[in-house]
Amino acid sequence: MTRRNLWYHKQYLDYLFSKSALLKENDELLAHWARYLCVLVSGWLEISVYEIYSDYAQKRSSENVSRYVSRRLRKFQNPKMNNILSLTSDFSTEWKDMLQQCTNGEIKDAVDSIVANRHLIAHGESCNISYERLREYYGRAVKAIELLENQCNA
Repeated sequence: MTRRNLWYHKQYLDYLFSKSALLKENDELLAHWARYLCVLVSGWLEISVYEIYSDYAQKRSSENVSRYVSRRLRKFQNPKMNNILSLTSDFSTEWKDMLQQCTNGEIKDAVDSIVANRHLIAHGESCNISYERLREYYGRAVKAIELLENQCNA
């Protein structure tokens, strides 16, 4: 993570994941903690996509174009991989193809599961995501964001 705000948010999430050790003796609390973390990770995905592409536009385009891109990106929600890929193709079809190839499988499934579970949690529906599963998904989501960031830094 090279962007300070993304790094800060990731460090905070890492810190919160580390606090789960205090809950290992209480399965019910750990399950609630996993739901809370799932919502935060989904939000981090949205923020990350927004910041990476906004920063890219700011560095590579005029102020007017940068402002336009930033405003359009504020409407980006539900960071499922297909939505991220669609947005990526707006910047570069080559980037989209490369990102799709690199995220197909476990990374795509992890990102999509984080968002799907966040929707269940937000709407008060039953969600069976475990802390361990979410931790795996989070690691894969970090890889997806690193891929986006690397594309924009190249």
